Amino acid sequence: MANPYRDLFAAPGALGFALAGLLARTALPMTGIGIITLLSQLRGSYALAGAVAAAFVLSYALLSPQVSRLVDRLGQRRVLPAATAISLLGLLLVLASTWQRAGDWALFIGAVLAGCMPSVSAMVRARWTALYRGQPQLQAAYSLETVFDEVSFIAGPPLSVGLAVVVLPQAGLLAAALLLVLGVFALVVQRSTEPPIQPREAAGDRSGSVIRLANVRLLTLLMVAMGMIVGTVDIVSVAFAEQRGQPAAASLVLSAYAVGSCVAGLLFGALKLQVPLPRLLLLGGLATAATTLPLLLVASLPGLGVAVLVAGLFFAPTLIVAMTLVERLVPEHRLTEGMTWLLAGLNIGVAVGAAVSGQVVDGSGARAGFGVALVAGALVLLVAVWAHRRLVARAAPQPA
Repeated sequence: MANPYRDLFAAPGALGFALAGLLARTALPMTGIGIITLLSQLRGSYALAGAVAAAFVLSYALLSPQVSRLVDRLGQRRVLPAATAISLLGLLLVLASTWQRAGDWALFIGAVLAGCMPSVSAMVRARWTALYRGQPQLQAAYSLETVFDEVSFIAGPPLSVGLAVVVLPQAGLLAAALLLVLGVFALVVQRSTEPPIQPREAAGDRSGSVIRLANVRLLTLLMVAMGMIVGTVDIVSVAFAEQRGQPAAASLVLSAYAVGSCVAGLLFGALKLQVPLPRLLLLGGLATAATTLPLLLVASLPGLGVAVLVAGLFFAPTLIVAMTLVERLVPEHRLTEGMTWLLAGLNIGVAVGAAVSGQVVDGSGARAGFGVALVAGALVLLVAVWAHRRLVARAAPQPA
């Protein structure tokens, strides 16, 4: 049986930009947790640390689609170095503010500037699309990228926290900045695989953002709801493990979620399903919502690990289907922006889920926090049904 992932790298340059993207994207999950670890150690305030980290996440969610929009117009080689330089300036401002004991305002300005960090995941997906548009290999490529996203979120936070605790409080953010710069540099120098820019006349109207498309908004909302599940699982798993007197077990529980998603993503990418994409999206939304139900029944850490593993099984396949739909829905010359909106929605959802579930945990205990995941799962199903109806209607032949 042919290995679809090995076949992907038969294209010249594919391995190079995939590795560069994996290096650069690790900076994103390292930055948020790096800010929290840094400020909680040096300023002694989790409230301040959480607020500055939230400023970074929201800034990234708002600015990354605009950066990607410029990339679609001007190309990765011209936009990514400038966006990375602004993000690096913000990270250095946060670091300098902790060394110089500057006011809190400087931390927030730095976090907002750091949010100009480009969506490297979208940049790499755009390169895969340029290579394999309309070919079966594209699903495997999107699956591989989703797994790489998961890997970065598995490896990034522990690396950032470990460096900040063992080496220097600023070391986690410094490492994130270094990985971002090295990865983006390695990506932009690979010009042979950069997606071509269409002339303005051939590309048509570029005046509006793709978020104005109703189906893109629905898919972005779906990602927000899915991100809320992830954020809730993160916070509540940590709180549940602490209440059981085994805080270190939280890392194993969260690893189970990521492993479930990675394995499912790899298997999904290897399949050659003939099911229409709107139906796959509906099935993914239904399965994602259903897998939040066992979380309410958890009574032990092993049970939590199993429930979280099951909850992660449908995350990656649903994300892959959503990305494939965006590739079909948006114009070719707006693909990077379209994918970035989905990834931005996912990050917003993670932040919202973590914030809301944290409040619930503080007020009612860890198990009550899983109710937030249940609500988010219901929202996933609702949006998936809505999107399915719109997409099926869009594909139906119009009467004469």
